[in-house]
Amino acid sequence: MSAVEPMQATQVSSQPGADTRNRVNAGCLQGWQTLFYKEVLRFWKVSFQTIAAPVLTALLYLLIFGHVLEDHVKVYDRISYTAFLIPGLVMMSVLQNAFANSSSSLIQSKITGNLIFLLLTPLSHWAWFVAYVGSSVLRGLVVGAGVMLVTVWFADLTLVAPAWVLVFAVLGAALLGAMGLIAGLWAEKFDQLAAFQNFLIMPMTFLSGVFYSLHTLPAFWQGLSHFNPFFYMIDGFRYGFFGVSDVSPWLSLGVVGVALALVGALAVHLLRIGYKIRH
Repeated sequence: MSAVEPMQATQVSSQPGADTRNRVNAGCLQGWQTLFYKEVLRFWKVSFQTIAAPVLTALLYLLIFGHVLEDHVKVYDRISYTAFLIPGLVMMSVLQNAFANSSSSLIQSKITGNLIFLLLTPLSHWAWFVAYVGSSVLRGLVVGAGVMLVTVWFADLTLVAPAWVLVFAVLGAALLGAMGLIAGLWAEKFDQLAAFQNFLIMPMTFLSGVFYSLHTLPAFWQGLSHFNPFFYMIDGFRYGFFGVSDVSPWLSLGVVGVALALVGALAVHLLRIGYKIRH
């Protein structure tokens, strides 16, 4: 009995430690949900600025470009210019707002100093990535749905392949959310973030076929456009509406998938090493 009792006592005394570890592990697994909820609340609390404003901007683009070019441009020989323009504006809004969500959140947290409260938590770099990119995807999809609701009345649109629409919207928003993470980690002030957006994101978005078909460009610019991953996101997204596109949707899916894998891997690596957030 004397040999058994110490062993039993040891087992009992070690049990609270195991319970503590289990609770910590469970907390780490649930932590991304809390951070995700916080990020969603961050943009939802100011939805007039983060959702309504981009929808209004897209509507103005449609009214101006649609009015000016409707009678002068036909795409794919059967699609009106306004109908062609709407999916491009929807996807452009998705991409720009997904990038803005993660990048603005990180830079604000760094400048105001409240990022330290996240660093004190036991959240892994994967939890950060999933929460920030997930909230960016949600914001992009909400803005895209809003743009669709206010613009769909201006043209007769049909969904030929809804699955392609959803796939490219989600993958595109995730890619731009990951790019926003990288930009937010790299930037140390708002000027640097604005430069990243104005000189990289904005040109690549506007030169991706939002307002035109690739086949209307000269040969040189057609070839150059094939190096722009934003073109494949918008072209694949547009395929879901019309069943036709400038390139194969499978090629677009492959390019977007590879780009997401590379950019996502870089973002996870920077989070893992604490790039510019741990001193």
